[in-house]
Amino acid sequence: MPYPIERKLVVAVSSSALFDLSESHAVFVEQGPKAYKKFQEENLDKVLGKGVAFPFIRRFLQINQRFPQKLPVEVVLLSRNSAATGKRVFRSILHYGLDISRAAFMEGKSPYEYIPAFNASLFLSANEEDVQNAINAGYPGGVVLPSKVISDDDNDELRIAFDFDGVIADDEAEAVFKGGDLPDFHAYEVANSAIPHKPGPLADLFKKLSFLQKLEDREVEKDRSYKRILTTAIVTARNAPAHERVITTLEDWGVSANEIFFLGGMAKDRILSRVKPHMFFDDQRSHLESEAGDIPMVHIPFGIANKKIEQSKAADS
Repeated sequence: MPYPIERKLVVAVSSSALFDLSESHAVFVEQGPKAYKKFQEENLDKVLGKGVAFPFIRRFLQINQRFPQKLPVEVVLLSRNSAATGKRVFRSILHYGLDISRAAFMEGKSPYEYIPAFNASLFLSANEEDVQNAINAGYPGGVVLPSKVISDDDNDELRIAFDFDGVIADDEAEAVFKGGDLPDFHAYEVANSAIPHKPGPLADLFKKLSFLQKLEDREVEKDRSYKRILTTAIVTARNAPAHERVITTLEDWGVSANEIFFLGGMAKDRILSRVKPHMFFDDQRSHLESEAGDIPMVHIPFGIANKKIEQSKAADS
């Protein structure tokens, strides 16, 4: 029997993250909503190109094919479009064979308030304002940054990488680091190494992914030749001795990652270019850079690392 939506791992995605809407968005900006609606109607049967989040979403939905009796994951479309202009989006969804059936069309309004209604553990959007509103309301949102759309090959493996502080965990440690220096941070984390961190904005997503990996563990026990579909990695700027509290937190939550990298300030792209994740989540923009520009990056505008940016913007306005 399929899981009810309350028990599923749900990802909400905007049409701007799922598809390339640059052409139609230019019409909206330059000519307004009426011309935008007309443009979409005239191009109703023209399939939209793949957006930055498309490979991630396609592979995420493939998890259901591994567990057809449970169907443990779902993708919901949360869109600023009206239902009329959203027809083209759904026709493109059908064209690509994506199993997406639930949606909210808000006719210009931000859809972030409906994240908990759909039980979403993540809201992906290219609209920074919508994501910031979601984070401010305590909902799990991420801004999909512009990048090359990676090759969507026949391999179904889904690789997801996370920063730790301000993403999986809260920003307690980052606040200590920002308020002092590296020795102070290390001393604080060592003194609190046995105390788990509080959850961050993507903690629920990470926990549910870990549950899916436990389902895969059972499949491996039944069949040693089973090929896993899901790989998770934590890529953090921490190093020893601040590493132990990360492990303490994961153990306390009963979760784990397949791979953990403690980089001690190394550029994260050195690792990400090898891991090749279909999505990397970080709360600091400076870490969301790759030399090749082909790693899908998502900014989580949460915590002290982003409060200073918001204060700076307010001071300039």
